[in-house]
Amino acid sequence: MKLSIVVIFFNMRREAARTLYSLSHRYQRGVSVEDYEVIAIDNGSAQPLTPSEVLEFGGNFRYHFHATGSVSPVGAINLGAEMARGEALAVVVDGARMASPGLVWRTLEAWKLAREPFICARAWHLGPDVQFHSMQQGYDQAAEDALLEQIDWKNDGYRLFDVSTIAPSSRGHFPSECSWFAMARSTFVSMGGFDPRFQSPGGGFCNHEFRDRAVKWPGMRAILLLGEGLFHQVHGGVATNACPDEHPGKAFLREYERLCGRKYMTAPVPDPIFSRWTPILGRKIDRHTTTISR
Repeated sequence: MKLSIVVIFFNMRREAARTLYSLSHRYQRGVSVEDYEVIAIDNGSAQPLTPSEVLEFGGNFRYHFHATGSVSPVGAINLGAEMARGEALAVVVDGARMASPGLVWRTLEAWKLAREPFICARAWHLGPDVQFHSMQQGYDQAAEDALLEQIDWKNDGYRLFDVSTIAPSSRGHFPSECSWFAMARSTFVSMGGFDPRFQSPGGGFCNHEFRDRAVKWPGMRAILLLGEGLFHQVHGGVATNACPDEHPGKAFLREYERLCGRKYMTAPVPDPIFSRWTPILGRKIDRHTTTISR
């Protein structure tokens, strides 16, 4: 087992079906079920996923219901890391995010580029604009369902880029929040995992705080995958789908300042590796060349 992928779900059965399919060997290119496992953790949902809904995606899928009253995913993330068996650990904090078809294979390839890699991919919002804007213009789950059916994403997941907008947190030199990251499982444990003190809905800035600790960890080398990504579905998310005047960002910042003793500022990433691929014979071919730039 090379890679364990921990995905957290909370009250998102509609979105979970697409996310899990996008992580299955039916959709992911260049990998087999022996290469990776997917650990789906339901974080105390009122209408939780069932084991059968998860296990139908392959023998490398596992399901766990995390009985908790917490509205933060931090405990579930750390539990998933304890359950993981792979040398590498990938985390998807928000289970509403669908993956591009080469994300798993490209992560395993990037694993070879550094002794202590921290591998991230950019995040995108499905729809014509970032979702806290597009939702005000009528974009909803029904519109998203029609959009996804129109592009036949299951047969060519790279079409997701055609109907998405890059997330604000992914617009800079390196994402300020890694919706997908992978690293050595042993290093995740040595770092103490996610900080359990972050208890805001959705975890607040727990992901930002972990990302900043990771890029500053001794010997860590940040790697950004280009040409792959995660795509956020509308599901009433605490922050991603909140209207601007109702966004909890200020409360998240206050929690961060109280816990960390300083104002939040994104940690710079010195000399990251940018890994991109170029299809040899078109989109649907599984063989690619990889170009590394710094």
